[in-house]
Amino acid sequence: MLMKRNILLLSALLFAAACSQRPVETPQPVPDQSAAAPAAAQAQTPAVFKTKFATTKGDFVIEIHRDWAPRGADRFYELVKSGFFQDVAFFRAIDGFMVQFGIHGDPAVSAKWRGANIPDDPASGRSNSRGALTFATAGPGTRTTQLFINFGDNGNLDGMGFTPIGQVAEGMSVVDSLYKGYGEGAPSGMGPDQGRVQAEGNAYLKRDFPKLDYIKSAQLVP
Repeated sequence: MLMKRNILLLSALLFAAACSQRPVETPQPVPDQSAAAPAAAQAQTPAVFKTKFATTKGDFVIEIHRDWAPRGADRFYELVKSGFFQDVAFFRAIDGFMVQFGIHGDPAVSAKWRGANIPDDPASGRSNSRGALTFATAGPGTRTTQLFINFGDNGNLDGMGFTPIGQVAEGMSVVDSLYKGYGEGAPSGMGPDQGRVQAEGNAYLKRDFPKLDYIKSAQLVP
């Protein structure tokens, strides 16, 4: 069993290494604890709903469409309802490509979600166009909490398992203004290392990458 797990982890790492300029999650070891996976969301996800993100650069609103990607929409709704998006960094922002977020600033919270993977959503015909919100992935069946918003038209991602769940409905200028100066993450670039973000949280980010922008809160809105 251990050998099989190591082979799967190695395969995921190789996939991530091959995914330069893709919004990937770096696979992390799943803690051996019975409470690792959060409980399933209790409330029924609406067919269409909006979420207002308050950030260090201002506010923007995302409109989610469950029929685009039902499993992704359900997970996003669960994250918002649970209060996950508080003091969460936009840790990877690449000009003209996308901005990525969704690693909690508290490593203990990150650990509880790390093994809570959701199955992939099939392509829906919706594209990773400018303003589209999509889950990041480390390979098939590995979506957890990380998402990205497209700065430009990234239709090349559509056939790679990146199915959008919604779209920026208001405040795209705020998204455009998020700090991009650190560029690509380590080890390919000078930005934050995802493994260290998972392990050390915001203590690492605020010490070594003080110019990053953050989500202050996320709330459902009418």
